[in-house]
Amino acid sequence: SPSSPTLLLPSHSHNRSAMCWNSGLEQVQVEFYVNENTFKERLKLFFIKNQRSSLRIRVFNFSLKLLTCLLYIIRVVTDNPGQAAGASPSAGQQSAPSGSNKWFVIVAIISFLETMLLMYLSYKGNIWEQMFQVSFLLEMINTVPFIITIFWPSIRNIFIPVFLNCWLAKCALENMINDVHRAIQRTNSAMFNQVLILICTLLCLVFTGTCGIQHLERAGKNLSLFNAFYFCIVTFSTVGFGDVTPRIWPSQLLVVIMICVALVVLPLQFEELMYLWMERQKSGGNYSRHRAQTEKHVVLCVSALKIDLLMDFLNEFYAHPRLQDYYVVILCPSEMDLQVRRVLQIPLWSQRVIYLQGSVLKDQDLLRAKMDDAEACFILSSRNEVDRMAADHQTILRAWAVKDFAPNCPLYVQILKPENKFHVKFADHVVCEEEFKYAMLALNCVCPATSTLVTLLVHTSRGREGQQSPEQWQRMYGCCSGNEVYHIRVCDSKFFGEYNGKSFTYASFHAHKKYGVCLIGIKREDNKSILLNPGPRHIMAATDTCYYINITKEENSAFIFNQEESKGRGGGGLYDGPLQLPVHSIIASMGTVAMDLHNTSPPDVSGGKLAPPSVNGARGRRPSIAPVQEIADSASILPCDLLSDQSEDDSVFTDEKGDSSAEYVKGYPPNSPYIGSSPTLCHLLAEKAPFCCLRLDQGCRHNSFVDAKAYGFKNKLIIVSAETAGNGLYNFIVPLRAYYRPRKELNPIVLLLDNPPDNHFLEAICCFPMVYYMAGTIDNLDSLLQCGIIYADNLVVVDKESTMSAEEDYMADAKTIVNVQTMFRLFPSLSIITELTHPSNMRFMQFRAKDCYSLALSKLEKKERDKGSNLAFMFRLPFAAGRVFSISMLDTLLYQSFVKDYMILIARLLLGLDTTPGSGFLCAMKVTEEDLWISTYGRLFQKLCSSSAEIPIGIYRTESHVFQTSESQVSVSVDECEDTKDKGDESRSNDQSDHPLLRKKSMQWARRLSKRSARWQGGSRDPSKDHAQRIAQQRLNLYRRSEREELSELVRNRMRHLGLPTSGYGEDGHIARPLTPDQSDGQRRHEQSQSGIPQNTLSYVLINPSPNTRLDLQIALHTGSLCHVAVSTQLFAICNISG
Repeated sequence: SPSSPTLLLPSHSHNRSAMCWNSGLEQVQVEFYVNENTFKERLKLFFIKNQRSSLRIRVFNFSLKLLTCLLYIIRVVTDNPGQAAGASPSAGQQSAPSGSNKWFVIVAIISFLETMLLMYLSYKGNIWEQMFQVSFLLEMINTVPFIITIFWPSIRNIFIPVFLNCWLAKCALENMINDVHRAIQRTNSAMFNQVLILICTLLCLVFTGTCGIQHLERAGKNLSLFNAFYFCIVTFSTVGFGDVTPRIWPSQLLVVIMICVALVVLPLQFEELMYLWMERQKSGGNYSRHRAQTEKHVVLCVSALKIDLLMDFLNEFYAHPRLQDYYVVILCPSEMDLQVRRVLQIPLWSQRVIYLQGSVLKDQDLLRAKMDDAEACFILSSRNEVDRMAADHQTILRAWAVKDFAPNCPLYVQILKPENKFHVKFADHVVCEEEFKYAMLALNCVCPATSTLVTLLVHTSRGREGQQSPEQWQRMYGCCSGNEVYHIRVCDSKFFGEYNGKSFTYASFHAHKKYGVCLIGIKREDNKSILLNPGPRHIMAATDTCYYINITKEENSAFIFNQEESKGRGGGGLYDGPLQLPVHSIIASMGTVAMDLHNTSPPDVSGGKLAPPSVNGARGRRPSIAPVQEIADSASILPCDLLSDQSEDDSVFTDEKGDSSAEYVKGYPPNSPYIGSSPTLCHLLAEKAPFCCLRLDQGCRHNSFVDAKAYGFKNKLIIVSAETAGNGLYNFIVPLRAYYRPRKELNPIVLLLDNPPDNHFLEAICCFPMVYYMAGTIDNLDSLLQCGIIYADNLVVVDKESTMSAEEDYMADAKTIVNVQTMFRLFPSLSIITELTHPSNMRFMQFRAKDCYSLALSKLEKKERDKGSNLAFMFRLPFAAGRVFSISMLDTLLYQSFVKDYMILIARLLLGLDTTPGSGFLCAMKVTEEDLWISTYGRLFQKLCSSSAEIPIGIYRTESHVFQTSESQVSVSVDECEDTKDKGDESRSNDQSDHPLLRKKSMQWARRLSKRSARWQGGSRDPSKDHAQRIAQQRLNLYRRSEREELSELVRNRMRHLGLPTSGYGEDGHIARPLTPDQSDGQRRHEQSQSGIPQNTLSYVLINPSPNTRLDLQIALHTGSLCHVAVSTQLFAICNISG
């Protein structure tokens, strides 16, 4: 109020703030100041402290200095020494126009006043220190004489070295640039400042020398200003033509002084500049703002950049034609190593890849990378860290930092642990490593080589690998590896446009028959969900988006219609010639409604869906296959209740120990181990199993079983060896217990864990049937035998986190490889699926020394790598057969999603990580000798589409092959030395891997010892000699054994020690299959003899082969063939697929 007293308390500030305190009728207003509110402080704030006002003052000062230098040049050019009348011609005299002198005086007065004012404002108690500064002395030399001429006009013609103002202009420019950088908050300007200082220093030296020599030579040769400038340039460049030289000693002395100054100042400037340049090279500098606005770029954020990761990213990213003009900016906190530096110096990458050393958590580094202008940001986790949880935490912070700095930049994030996935849910695309890894390893057990199938699909290739190889399987395998997933709208498609208004199954079959493309999925315009093989229920619409597998996308295809197509050859597609391959096959397909459209009765399990059609009720064969209907008959498509039990399960399946199948129910797992897991309908126990019953090797009050044999499993086991029971292991169990798996085909799962699981994990898995665990390691034979390895069909070895990092990077897989090799020797018929850290180490899997065929494959791999192939490792036999896998091979899935944003979703649907109503899934179907009436892959496509509406997508083939073996691999035995044994003994000795010379010498020594014992038998019989004879005979028997027999005896001895029956383990190391109730011992022995895949076979995957690929079966092969099939979720009759 006006009557209330006001108390003003000044403080130290020009900017002030007010605070009011109201008590009753009195009000006190207090003003606070940050700085002193004095006239000097106000002037100091305006001239020095305030960035914008001080910048204006410095610009004005810089302009004055440049003006004086310009006036001096004008004075020299317009000056005529002959006009100096009445004055002695000395070096110190020169005439000048009166107008020019007035300008000098005005500028001098302004500069003097400004200098004195700044000296007063910056005074800190020592006046002499300020007076003897070089800048102050130069100001006095260039201003005071002009001021004196105002009062003493007779000395106006005296020479004043005004050109020295160039050094003051240099200082003013440096201060001005600093103020500019402070005003715009620019911190990374050291390199710019140093370059500017160096250039200004050179200009000042040249200008000072030019003007000084020109003035001093007025008393001698009278050089012009241009000649003086020419002399300075020739001198400072160390050329020294000698055509222009100073004649008098003052100018010569000035040249000496200038050269000395240059020799001192310039090296210091260059040294500072080189230091800053080297530091900038380490940090990578900045990505140009102009380039960011005119060119497109993506940012790759990693914690440590390895050469393998870099090459995988660059090869996959630049494999797409429309990305050739993109720049890749790498932002990494660590310094670039030598290997990466050498690669980035290659011209192919040096112009497109920019390495910046910096942290994603710093806005300055994100600004350097121009993250706000980037087309995408890829954030990759460091999977080689010992603490993978800590690596995920770093990834999460990086994702948050990028989202905070550039909210509109698309994010592609790679996460390791599934429980951390929900922290980066906001990202546009997320790939969880452990989710994909465990789901892929699980499907490898029921659908062979799923890992190879998916890896080839997510790698960009032209299908040219192996085309120069002399072997037909390599050419075919390499050609089919070029298939990828593409998309196109029906209305824009030549492949599928003609099938508008027809069923999905009809379109898929005829597109494959006519064009060789495989239609696998669809997406409606009004629905964001992708449906894999929705079946005949789905009618193609013009606005639908089709997803298909082909060598190249339709936009890059040329359509050539010839007479062969009109004759009904079915269109060989992009493959050349008929493929007469005598092999047995596993067909990968994506089925949907598992129902015979011509026979709706429950399927016959023994017959299989590929059985030939019946004629007049008898089981005969006819040459034709039913055509695929354009629109399926609604009466033949019955509604399906996913929660109802199927008749085939209720009538066939019984649980262990006589329990009925009613103990199993279908439902969603009640306890998910982490947030963000996709709900999947599974086979569940009606009541959760107690935790004590989940322990395989220990009995409890509910049962007394202590080993796998006691459980009496009807199907073979799947054993998973892992270090810990992480949440990702949950994704291994779910695909194997999904509702679309027939109950009678569920395999028991045994988790062999180095560390016992916690109750949280047990709570998540206790609802699944036939899931057990035990503590043990794969390098302990007792643990393997107790967990039932002799009753197992598949052993999955998961890479351990504690071994992922090593001093030598590629040694991280050493322990895993050696342990797997030991199991391969102990159990040769066991299917071992191994995960490795580094893909390059897969060449050591199932290693045989001096294997000629492996050496040939190694040479082929090197040739493909030299040709620039992204899949050079694809011809390694373990990878082609799906026996080895590295999660780093799936990094390309994240990279491909930049161009194909649907790839992650399709991969999740294929692996069963996501389930969409009406969508299909991946499973397997066996093609046996009885199915060869189908003849070709195209007819098989028609059979599946017309009967059960399934879409085949590829073949997994196993064919016999003759491997050449060097002579050094054949072990020498007693039988070979004596030449008295049959060829069967020779074949056993060939498997030995001991040193042949040592074994031969030892057996010769044993034979000589036995002959001596025979001669001693003619004399008197001594008990001690009989004992020695027995010892010698035992030693001879030991040396006569093959390595295979020794290993078999070792396993049997350990089984006897553990109290396990040895009937399931054969002499040759082959493991037994469980005996089913309707199977005799003779039948089981015959099946065991047929189960082991011979070592002279190789397996590989053919993705979307040509329709005329034949399905021949060699009689010499002992195993049937399997087929990957995807069955629709609309019906549960999976028996039509199992075949």
